[in-house]
Amino acid sequence: MRDTLLIALFAFLGAAAAGLLGAGALWLLRRRSLTVSLTVVAAVAVTAMLAGTLAVAQAMFLSGHDLSVVTTVVAMAAVVSLATALILGRWVVARSRELAVAARSFGDGGDFSAPHGPATAELEALSRELAATSARLAESRNRERALETSRRELVAWISHDLRTPLAGLRAMSEALEDGVATDPDRYLKQIRTEVERLNGMVGDLFELSRIHAGALPLSLTRISLYDLIGDALAGADPLAREHGVRLVGDHVAAVPVEVDGKEMSRVLGNLLINAIRRTPADGTVAIAAERSPEGVVVSVTDGCGGIPEADLPRVFDTGWRGTDARTPPAGAGLGLAIVRGIVEAHDGRATVHNIPGGCRFEVVLPAAAS
Repeated sequence: MRDTLLIALFAFLGAAAAGLLGAGALWLLRRRSLTVSLTVVAAVAVTAMLAGTLAVAQAMFLSGHDLSVVTTVVAMAAVVSLATALILGRWVVARSRELAVAARSFGDGGDFSAPHGPATAELEALSRELAATSARLAESRNRERALETSRRELVAWISHDLRTPLAGLRAMSEALEDGVATDPDRYLKQIRTEVERLNGMVGDLFELSRIHAGALPLSLTRISLYDLIGDALAGADPLAREHGVRLVGDHVAAVPVEVDGKEMSRVLGNLLINAIRRTPADGTVAIAAERSPEGVVVSVTDGCGGIPEADLPRVFDTGWRGTDARTPPAGAGLGLAIVRGIVEAHDGRATVHNIPGGCRFEVVLPAAAS
């Protein structure tokens, strides 16, 4: 028993010395290739075995013949171990380089494609994470391109919409200044109309900027949709009469909701104005409200003739305006973008789909707590 403990002690001391030297070598070579590190680890294992054997032999626990046999076995094991470490290291390094080359596609704006061939479990997991990140980046790039296109369209349309009234205001003001206006009162009335239109456009831009910045303040109160819709119908009635459109609000349930009354009135007003402007004379615009399993649904149905299917996903985009003959451009294309922003700020959603003869805009809001 005592001899066994001494053999174990001498073997441990010899192996520990080799291990300390190996640890120092790994520290010095920590920035080198993985192949070098694996080779060092294999060499340390073999050297530790040999050092322990030599320590035991020096303590006279092994004969010269036994030491020769053990040394030969360890030498052969060293050859095999080092060869295996080199092969494994070169294979892992090759797979890592392929993965690094594939990952460079991120910087080039491309999609990540995992390298073919087997790899370690860790490299496979890294490939999956890179592929998922690539998909998220591609989605983000697509959203950024869509937003950039929307911004450019908005700038172009706003510039056009501002240029026309400003040119008219300048012409009318010059006519009044030169005293050549045949009907000054009419000119002054027209100037006021154009100024109010420009003021509304600037107000929409300010509202949209607050929505995009996430700085839209909401003062939530418990309100009946019946009252909100009644006020919205009363506000839109003069425009409906001017366009010869009938407003219908017969299917409005007195459903309570917790919303910002001012902002939600703007949502309903924008939807009704949009529907009235795109509905031909003698047409009907209907608004309804009801409970549903998803919450509270407010719908506005018009008679615009429908929206092209390709345009439906863009209806709520900033600056988008219908180009189909049945939906002539009107306004700066901000009203529906504001609708979506306000509704989403209330944790709701706004959608649109075609129906026979027109389309239906739906706003889904969370139901008020009982």
